[in-house]
Amino acid sequence: MIVDDEKIVRESLYHWFSDEGYDVDTAESAENALKKFDKDKFDLVLLDMKMPGMSGLDLLPKLKQIDEDCFVILITAYASVPSAIQALKEGAFDYITKPVDPEELNHIVKNAIQQKKLKTENEELKTKIEELIMPDNLIGESIQMKKIFEMINTVAQTDTTVLIRGESGTGKELVAKAIHLNSKRKYFPLVTVNCGAMPDTLLETELFGHEKGAFTGAHYRRKGKFEMANGGTIFLDEIGTISAKMQVDLLRVIESRKFNRVGGNDVIESDFRVIAATNEQLENLVKEGKFREDLYYRLNVFTLFVPPLRERKEDIPILANFFRQKYATMMNKNIKSISAEAMKFLTEHEWRGNVRELENAIERAIVVGKKEIIGNEDLPFSHISNNIEDGDDKSLGANEKKYIYRILKENGWNISRSAEILEIDRVTLYNKINKYGLKKD
Repeated sequence: MIVDDEKIVRESLYHWFSDEGYDVDTAESAENALKKFDKDKFDLVLLDMKMPGMSGLDLLPKLKQIDEDCFVILITAYASVPSAIQALKEGAFDYITKPVDPEELNHIVKNAIQQKKLKTENEELKTKIEELIMPDNLIGESIQMKKIFEMINTVAQTDTTVLIRGESGTGKELVAKAIHLNSKRKYFPLVTVNCGAMPDTLLETELFGHEKGAFTGAHYRRKGKFEMANGGTIFLDEIGTISAKMQVDLLRVIESRKFNRVGGNDVIESDFRVIAATNEQLENLVKEGKFREDLYYRLNVFTLFVPPLRERKEDIPILANFFRQKYATMMNKNIKSISAEAMKFLTEHEWRGNVRELENAIERAIVVGKKEIIGNEDLPFSHISNNIEDGDDKSLGANEKKYIYRILKENGWNISRSAEILEIDRVTLYNKINKYGLKKD
């Protein structure tokens, strides 16, 4: 848009830039320019500094207020150059003095357009990067998930210790990953430790490392997870399962950021951020004396609760279709959609195993599906109806038997996966199967 009170200037510049291939509009006053700005979007404005009524200097901040991305080039007399320089400080892109040399002005306009293109490309790239650093499975449009995304963005900008709480399978590790990837530590490692998956002695060397010869089989020096996380983030999953001794050691290293390798005397310092996760009620463990109160408060600085899938049912279709596309691509199968009947069942299902259980169900449906649409018959549990699940016995044992059977059925009697969902080891699961006389169909 060309804004100038002199008609001859407006018309000559209009024809010049139209011939150059630009889409051009004109305004004879600042007031007229504002009216046009409200209706249309302009990439660039050629603005005369001195006009009757509202001056170009007065118009500049108003244009920037409407569209801060608009580039403004001032047209000024030699005597007004100091004012033009002041205008540059207030957001103008450049200025040119009268009488205007069209070639010089054309050069300035091209520079401005190039700068605007670069700015737009940078913003688009930034948006793409922000999209890439959110873990794939961490998706949803429910109020609960929007709140989680908001909290992730808030806490990611700090080094605050975060405690992520929620049932098994809700995606606590994905939340930890999102916090790390949106933080200033994102270019350093995210080190994950499953505290519930190993005994105390092994967990100690896993966290702190060991020196050569520290114990039988220690043939070389090994760095621990805290040392590996230097500059980055350490994610301590299932934090509620660690022993009393390990709680003391953990409290000390979180407070000081210093530790010794097992069998070593050298003090190791590491700059790491701590994110912990648990599905345990830590408050109850503190009351029972099973979890240190000081460690609890040290971890519970910023708490983020990941809701179970049954409390955000509007996210189920989004997740189901995401997993359908993911596994159909992985298995090179042409499965295009999920039937309305199957989606209704998925939405109404209780999902005690949460997102992990839903993902398993869709993966299984992709494996067995023979059509382009996933139907009820492809789901692993839509037609379960047998004496085990239909009994009237309401006792704890009977309900445990039903639940274990259902989890086994849903996961195709995959013992390892079922044990993980049930949060018990495989030996315990085999004992339960024998105890209740459960048999594969």
